[in-house]
Amino acid sequence: MARLALHTSDWIRVDPWESEQAQWTETVKVLRHHHSQLLKSSSQVEDPDPSKTPSASAALPELKLLCGADVLKTFQTPNLWKDEHIQEIVEKFGLVCVSRSGHDPKGYILDSPILRQFQHNIHLAREPIQNEISATYIRKALGQGQSVKYLLPDAVITYIRDHGLYSNDSSWKGKGKIS
Repeated sequence: MARLALHTSDWIRVDPWESEQAQWTETVKVLRHHHSQLLKSSSQVEDPDPSKTPSASAALPELKLLCGADVLKTFQTPNLWKDEHIQEIVEKFGLVCVSRSGHDPKGYILDSPILRQFQHNIHLAREPIQNEISATYIRKALGQGQSVKYLLPDAVITYIRDHGLYSNDSSWKGKGKIS
């Protein structure tokens, strides 16, 4: 679905690694994987002469976890995230957090000793136009048989319908509602 959604983008890359895993993979492990891939690709591009100091243009891109404020709030949910994983995510990688209506990301950061300690590594993205569309909202709408037309590319809607995803039953008897 991500590939279908981004097929027109020339700057976003889709990596299937996480979806190819046999079971659910913890977020920190996904970040570790992508970080190691960045390091590998960076070392292949670097100048073969190690005596030269790397230029600013050869700097490694930063890897951050992009999430909504609703996900940031889940860091407070007991036994959902391991404290050491939260710390590694915000200390080693960092976060870009998109605001969500009804959420207080600054408050979540201040309420958490780990997030507060590494708040310099958390960027709160403020959108000039409020957009409350999230993956959670899309899944909920689909589960209730509501239309998601204009919220997702048509190719993604077709894929979801054809594979019976996110519905209360897999029959898609209300196919007209989803498109």
